[in-house]
Amino acid sequence: MSVIDSHTGVYWDPYDAGLIRDPYPAFARLLEEAPLYYNDAYDFYAVSRYADVERGLPDWERFSSARGSILELVKSGIEIPPGTLIFEDPRGHDIHRRLLARVFTPRRIAALEPLVREFCVAAFDPLTGSDRFDVMAAVGSEMPMRVMGWLLGIPEADQVAFRDSADANMRTEPGGQMDFKGGAVLSNELLADYIAWRQDHPAGDLVTELLHAEFEDENGVTRTLTRDETLTYVTVIAGAGNETTGRLIGWIASVLARHPGQRQELAADPALIPAAVEEVLRFEPPGPAVARYVTRDAEFHGQTVPAGSTLLFLIAAANRDPRRYPDPDRFDIHRAAAQQLTFGLGPHYCLGAALARLEGRVALEEILKRFPRWDVDWEHAKLAQTSVIRGWETLPIIVG
Repeated sequence: MSVIDSHTGVYWDPYDAGLIRDPYPAFARLLEEAPLYYNDAYDFYAVSRYADVERGLPDWERFSSARGSILELVKSGIEIPPGTLIFEDPRGHDIHRRLLARVFTPRRIAALEPLVREFCVAAFDPLTGSDRFDVMAAVGSEMPMRVMGWLLGIPEADQVAFRDSADANMRTEPGGQMDFKGGAVLSNELLADYIAWRQDHPAGDLVTELLHAEFEDENGVTRTLTRDETLTYVTVIAGAGNETTGRLIGWIASVLARHPGQRQELAADPALIPAAVEEVLRFEPPGPAVARYVTRDAEFHGQTVPAGSTLLFLIAAANRDPRRYPDPDRFDIHRAAAQQLTFGLGPHYCLGAALARLEGRVALEEILKRFPRWDVDWEHAKLAQTSVIRGWETLPIIVG
C-alpha cells in the first residue's frame, strides 16, 4: 500500500519491495522534506536526520524498547519475556546486559579470529581458479552461523538446522509483515532442547556460562538464570548475530564491486580494510531502521509525536544525512572517521559490534588475497525479503 505524506507528498513504506531494493532516493526526500514522517496506513512516525536519531536512541525513558525494536512487534502488543535485552529498558536491561557482557568479552571475541580465518581459508581455497561463485553461499550465510555455534557451543552437525530455524522467523513475503503470534521470534524449540542438554553436559561455552553465572536481579535476589531466561538470551543472540553479520559480508562484496578503484587500493594496502568495513556499515547498514514505543509526547521539527505512538529511527537515512557527512551518497574508504549509527547508541549499543567488524575484516582480507577483482551477476543477485534486515540472499560474483 502506498502512503504519501499529505503535507509534503513524500512516500515511504517499509514493506514496499521496490523501496527495499533502493530506499535511498526516498530517504533523501525524507531528510529534506519530511524529517518527521507519518504513515497513516501502518500508523507509525519516522525520523531520518542524524541529529534526531542521535538524540532519540539513547533516550530510553521517552522512546522505550520494552515493547520491542521491530515495527510489527511494537504494534502487536504481545508481552515480551524478561531477558530479551534488546527488547528491554533499564533497570532490567542493565542487569541483563552486564550479565551477558561478562561472557561476551573482548578476549573471547579476539580468540575467535583464528577460527574465523580458518573458516574463510577453507571456504575460499577450493574456489581459487573459479570464474564465479556465490559469496553468500560460500561465506555470508555460513560463517556467522559457525561463529555463533562456536560461541554458544552448538555442535557443528546441528548448526545449519539452528540457523535455518532462526532465519525462517525473520522472513516475510513481499509486502508482508513479520508474524509474532505465539512469540516465535523470541523462542526456538531447537535451542530449548540444546540448552536442556547443555545444562546436564557443561562445557567452556557461552551457554554454560550463562546457565551458571550468578547475578543480582531486579528484586535484589542473587541467583542464576532460569532455563527459559537462558533460552530467551540465546535466541536473541543467535538470531541477531547470524542475520546482520551475514548481510554485512554481502554488502562488502557488492559495494566494492561497484567501486573497483577503491577495491584495488584495499588489495594493495590491507591496512585500509578496517576503515573500508566501517564505511560499508555506514553506506549500507544491514539493519536500516529501529522502532521504539513513545511513552511521553515528543516534539520533532515543531510537530508532536503523541504518547502511545510507534516511532521508527531510520538508521540508513541518518547515515547519509548531509548535515553529518559531506557528500553522503559517495562511498569513500578514506572518509574521515565519524560515528555512524549502524550499531545504535546508548544503552542498546550492539554488544556484538566488535565481532561483526572482526568477521567483516577477516572475510574481506581473505577474499582480496585470492580474488582482487570481481563483478556481480546483478541479474541473478537476490535481496532477502524481510522488513527488519536488508541484504543479499544470493550474490553471484564473476571473478577476474
